[in-house]
Amino acid sequence: MRVRQVKVLYWVFRQDVRARFDAQNAPLDTVVATQIRLTESPEPAAVVIRLTLQFMSFIKRLLVLLIVASLAAGGAFYYWAQAPLQLGKPTLDVTIKPYSSVRSVAAQLHNGGVPVQPLLFNLLARVMDVGTKLKSGNYEFATGITPIEVMEKLARGDVNQYVVTIIEGWTFKKMRAEIDANPALRHDTAGLPDADVMQLVGADRAEAEGMFFPDTYLFPKGTSDVDIYKRSYRLMQKRLDEAWAARAPGLPYTTPYEALIMASLVEKETGQAVERAQVAAVFVNRLRKRMLLQTDPTVIYGMGDLYTGRLRKRDLQTDTPYNTYTRAGLPPTPIALPGVASLAAALNPAPTDALYFVARGDGTSHFSTNLQEHNRAVDKYQRGEQ
Repeated sequence: MRVRQVKVLYWVFRQDVRARFDAQNAPLDTVVATQIRLTESPEPAAVVIRLTLQFMSFIKRLLVLLIVASLAAGGAFYYWAQAPLQLGKPTLDVTIKPYSSVRSVAAQLHNGGVPVQPLLFNLLARVMDVGTKLKSGNYEFATGITPIEVMEKLARGDVNQYVVTIIEGWTFKKMRAEIDANPALRHDTAGLPDADVMQLVGADRAEAEGMFFPDTYLFPKGTSDVDIYKRSYRLMQKRLDEAWAARAPGLPYTTPYEALIMASLVEKETGQAVERAQVAAVFVNRLRKRMLLQTDPTVIYGMGDLYTGRLRKRDLQTDTPYNTYTRAGLPPTPIALPGVASLAAALNPAPTDALYFVARGDGTSHFSTNLQEHNRAVDKYQRGEQ
């Protein structure tokens, strides 16, 4: 019998019970009990009661079945969410596009080799309340990861971090070569002149040398190389401003850019941290006395590709804008990318009267306050005379 018919019969039963209750003026419970005893009777009211009870029993069984099915489905869902996923490789890289919906994320994961079930994945996002928190980027997934762990990784934005390292003392040319060779970057500056790169980072000058801070930069796969240049440029501006604000009084340069040039000379002249402030002091003292700086790294930089690893006497005598043996004062631009220690040394040189230094051959230098002492040190450490 259809449910609608049962409902009609049940309504008839209720009306019959109410009529008997009014006629007998008896308690409703008594009338109902009487009607139930009549369920074996062939009278229409008894038939209605019997059908009603059968219907109620059916509903109870149906509810039990629904509860059992719900528990079973919940258990199966929990099992799926905790079950390790088997990938085609030990690890897989999958890129999630920006502004992707949960359904789209599931499709991108599946297409990338992470076998999540789209409907269950969407349900899991709802259960975890992270549907609007999934982040784009390049992710690495290892075989055995569970759907819950996948969801948590996406919600955290735990993207792959790739690295490009810029070394103190490198030239900007070397920096560009390193960035161009990084396969995880998107190379938007490839082939552009240095001046165009400077425009892209928002610099107010076209000369790029020395304007970028040497450091290790982390980035997600597919990042534009412009982002690395911007970060490096801004960090150099920050470090230079900090050093300039803490500078010693009476220095012979009047702008942060001149201090940056000096820091690059210090960076190229010594790798010894304890000597940086002394080297800076020698250059500062020579500038104050209007002496030529006479530092070999500037000559090498000015030679460009002509430098083959050996500096000869004629190279020191060949004039270029960067030859501090032939030109007074600082060179026109930095000659390398200085680190924070060289910036600090350039702006806080050591309190010494030294005007000369020469390499000892062991990585350190001998400092002298006059030419006679310096010549003796040259004879000792470079000519082998005792």
